[in-house]
Amino acid sequence: MLKANQTFIGVLNPYDNKDKISNLVKKNINTFSLELLPRITRAQSMDILSSQANLAGYKAVVESFANFEKAIPMMMTAAGTISAAKVLIVGAGVAGLQAIATAKRMGAIVFATDVRVASKEQVESLGGKFLIVEGSENLETEGGYAKEASDDFKKKQEDLLSETLKKIDIVICTALIPGKKAPVIIKEDMINNMKSGSIIYDLAAIQGGNTSHTKVDEVVDKNGVKIMGESNILNKLPISASNLYAKNVFNFIVNLYDKENKKININLDDEIIEKTLIK
Repeated sequence: MLKANQTFIGVLNPYDNKDKISNLVKKNINTFSLELLPRITRAQSMDILSSQANLAGYKAVVESFANFEKAIPMMMTAAGTISAAKVLIVGAGVAGLQAIATAKRMGAIVFATDVRVASKEQVESLGGKFLIVEGSENLETEGGYAKEASDDFKKKQEDLLSETLKKIDIVICTALIPGKKAPVIIKEDMINNMKSGSIIYDLAAIQGGNTSHTKVDEVVDKNGVKIMGESNILNKLPISASNLYAKNVFNFIVNLYDKENKKININLDDEIIEKTLIK
């Protein structure tokens, strides 16, 4: 139903919808995918990935804590002391950092790991302990996203995770590589070594998952360890998610609109417009 010269803006998942988007471009429809926004200061108010990931990181912690059958903070009572829950955040991007902050606020002891060495300072500023792989290289793209690790790094990361997971109660997985299947970070043998009653909440489920047993919209019980992951966790925060998304889109349109001539102005000299327009 779209016509030539119309403008179509949205979350278009360009990596998976190439044919559909190609058809739009052939019809001369100005197609903008907001996942492609450059990570520059001027684009922060339009950054739908950050605004939605913030909510996802928060909600993943709330959901996993609700399914954990023990108290989260340390409690000292006349009947004895309950130790604080130990939480591991895999991936310290926007979702991961919000997960760290939320888990800390609720009284957990929080650890985090990421392939980007630059995230260590951010993790520690939120009160988390950063687990660093010996001899780490900084696996960060110019755009600030994680890139795929080398086989040597993956082996060292596996060894570190294997030992850490033995004492962890709750794991929040957030590791994604744009346009690719999510890396499987938590292998079957690692899950087998975890304590019965532990929770893994996998925010990467829709892209294949960060564990070897993640299934979308299912709770998988593996030797007493619950592995959870939803196709869209933001459906559980519809008002907040919609409000933030609407503001992101509004700010994008304000930048796109020529007030003086009262029309859409596709100025390819503007990095925001040039990067998000699918050609």
